[in-house]
Amino acid sequence: MDRSLLVALAVGVLQGIFEWLPISSEGNITIVLSALGRSPEEVVAFALFLHLGTALSATVYYRGDIWDVLTLLPEWRPNHAFDGEQATVTFLAIGTLVSGVVGVTAYITLVDAFSALTGGVFIALVGVLLVLTGVFQYLSRDLVGGRTTPDGLDAVLVGIAQGVAILPGISRSGMTTGTLLLRGHEGPQAFRLSFLLAIPASVGGGLLAYADTGLDVTYLAAAIALGAAAVVGYATIGALMRVVDELPFWSVCVGLGVLAVLGGVLVI
Repeated sequence: MDRSLLVALAVGVLQGIFEWLPISSEGNITIVLSALGRSPEEVVAFALFLHLGTALSATVYYRGDIWDVLTLLPEWRPNHAFDGEQATVTFLAIGTLVSGVVGVTAYITLVDAFSALTGGVFIALVGVLLVLTGVFQYLSRDLVGGRTTPDGLDAVLVGIAQGVAILPGISRSGMTTGTLLLRGHEGPQAFRLSFLLAIPASVGGGLLAYADTGLDVTYLAAAIALGAAAVVGYATIGALMRVVDELPFWSVCVGLGVLAVLGGVLVI
């Protein structure tokens, strides 16, 4: 098999596994692709593009929740926006809007800034962002509250956190679930809201990356990467969500980040 197709298959598998863990799938994939000689602009775009595959996985996995949200849309009323299950619809709408604005702004700034970076500096920067993600997770790890219904401030704060997570090295799931934990939501509720909100953001980020750069890979390589991400993502999401509750992934983020910083410094 052609080397580019093997690389596409490998990063698709990694995306399918890493997406559900709060260790930044985008950050780790950009480190791998950068080590293979890809430019910062290319690796950021391709890492974002891969989220289309895991967005499909999440859509299928959470199809029941998504159907419930869709059936509530005709009944949605502004004066009951944050009452009961209507609150989830409002949360997703506001969170998606905010994360879209923040994410597009961050992406435009990201591409301009990273295009001037050398490979080593880029890897080291991703490492720093991974460490910051780990620190954030550490601060929110033991916060368990009794809230079950999101409000408007939750939506805005989580939307900002998700938008910022377009930066490679910032874990989307780590930032969004951590924010919800800090706001008093319990773990299962935080993960449910986080991954429901991720679906439109992942689709938007992947399409933005494709429209902006064209990805600089063949259609076959792109299809293999997306297919691998979707299949592996669906196969692992249930098991890995259970693992997240057991292991201190903040330490994984910090460890990977330190290694990336050291590696980046060595090749500068």
